[in-house]
Amino acid sequence: MPPTPASIRAVLFDCDGVLVNSEGITNQVLCQLFNDAGWPLSYDECFAIFHGKAVRDERARIEQATGQPLTEDWMARFYALRNQRLGAELQAIAGAVEAVRELHQRFEGRIACASGGDRLKLDLQLQKVGLYPLFEGRIFSGQELPRNKPHPDVYLAAARALGIFPEQCVVVEDSVPGATAGLAAGATVIGYDPHGLYEAPMRAAGVRHFITDMATLPAAVAALA
Repeated sequence: MPPTPASIRAVLFDCDGVLVNSEGITNQVLCQLFNDAGWPLSYDECFAIFHGKAVRDERARIEQATGQPLTEDWMARFYALRNQRLGAELQAIAGAVEAVRELHQRFEGRIACASGGDRLKLDLQLQKVGLYPLFEGRIFSGQELPRNKPHPDVYLAAARALGIFPEQCVVVEDSVPGATAGLAAGATVIGYDPHGLYEAPMRAAGVRHFITDMATLPAAVAALA
């Protein structure tokens, strides 16, 4: 039988909004492109729709709102503009680099990055903030699996690659879809919610542990282990 959840042996990190400040940048690009395409979204509306989700996961809504198909050419334009902005503006979440380093050492390398984002963005972002060497060989994109978040596939793949039961993993997430994925995998989820915006819906999804500062993550993990 799998071990109890208290037997923590690995930490699995979401990327966007947990390790890097990419979500605001990406949603600014999306908002502008959708407005150009005839969908009059505000930034807050755009963020509410796409927080924790891949653009392709909202294909039906996008096509209905714009009256246009979501083509590969449109996606390529989005990726190009997004990556240009990320390359110029991306920063690590305060305290994230130090927390990852400490947990990498504590768990003897048994950490992974498991994101719903595309592989190119993951690699770009982790390299930009200096975290790539700590995650190299243990970076997982939900877009390369049969199902993306909120399904558990990406977290199950990460745990399997580490040789750890999902029940032995802590997942660090900042969104309801991501938290749902971690819980469905059987992991213990720590919600990162620095502004108190998502604690209520994450609690409703089943999350019981929260932090508001990434610098406190190692202590929060230690309390579970």
